[in-house]
Amino acid sequence: MNSFNTKTTASFGGQSVTFFNMKALEEAGFNVARLPYAHRVLLENLLRNEDGVNVRKADIEALLNWDATATPDAEIAFTPARVLLQDFTGVPCVVDMASMRDAMAELGGDPEKINPLQPVELVIDHSVQIDSYGKDASLQINLDLEFERNNERYEFLKWGQGALENFKVVPPNTGICHQVNLEYLARVVMQADGVAYLDTLVGTDSHTTMINGLGVLGWGVGGIEAEAAMLGQPVSMLIPQVVGFKLTGKLPEGATATDLVLTVTEMLRKHGVVGKFVEFYGPGITNMPLADRATIANMAPEYGATCGLFPVDEETLRYLMVSGRAESQVALVRDYYSAQGLLHTAIRRRRNIALGWS
Repeated sequence: MNSFNTKTTASFGGQSVTFFNMKALEEAGFNVARLPYAHRVLLENLLRNEDGVNVRKADIEALLNWDATATPDAEIAFTPARVLLQDFTGVPCVVDMASMRDAMAELGGDPEKINPLQPVELVIDHSVQIDSYGKDASLQINLDLEFERNNERYEFLKWGQGALENFKVVPPNTGICHQVNLEYLARVVMQADGVAYLDTLVGTDSHTTMINGLGVLGWGVGGIEAEAAMLGQPVSMLIPQVVGFKLTGKLPEGATATDLVLTVTEMLRKHGVVGKFVEFYGPGITNMPLADRATIANMAPEYGATCGLFPVDEETLRYLMVSGRAESQVALVRDYYSAQGLLHTAIRRRRNIALGWS
């Protein structure tokens, strides 16, 4: 509905795209810069999905007028850009899609019209076992046993990938779903029908939060919620409270990411962050490699938060490049985040500290 006139066109990474420009809200008098990074991700989501029913103008205004000290009471509808499934909890979702297709055929309709409305990726990792080890042929032996034990299920998933639109399967022995998500699947900025927008997701595993290390907002949900997201249904949620975690300095020699994450987890448990968003900021972020950020974000279920979000900065862009993303995609991310005022820089770090929203 574009009630705030934020829909515009720009060139990002050499591509002409439409996007919902949050800087236009600043020009209209709203202090968007005071909002935590996580809330600006939610804001872009609401602006893009405003339809007067699930997302109303009043919902956007409630987020823009967020009070950091108030108990959450305003409800919004968050629409994830994609869904991540693992094989144990994801297969039932695909079974339901197949059942809906059967029902459509019985009613005389076209079963091929039944498809996920959002991109869905299923990573086969939870059923992988190790029977052979310490031999040159161990990998192949384990792979053969894997397909022998799960042949019927894999045939079904292979059918799903070929029959369903917006559905892809990552085969077994490729990696853990969260690692695959981090290294291959995450877009950071997505495109569809000429529109560029922020990559967000829900996943059927509590440790979906690992992707927060890449600046992508996502968390784990149950199978029913994931299936609803597959069918385009938004996630109903209260505008979350955000706990800022300021990082300064750098790890001393001999300290590991494990030492850091256990310390962070202990501190956040004492503070109390259940049901809240945790957002990391401060000059220390510059000294943290992406792997360390992902390790901390991955522990969100252990410290009880919905997510543990890091910003997108030069380290994020470097990681996208070294993990094999196309140069055009990295350029798209850089240009989009810069245009939205979301790219984490030294200036933005000082601004966040001055605001003191943590």
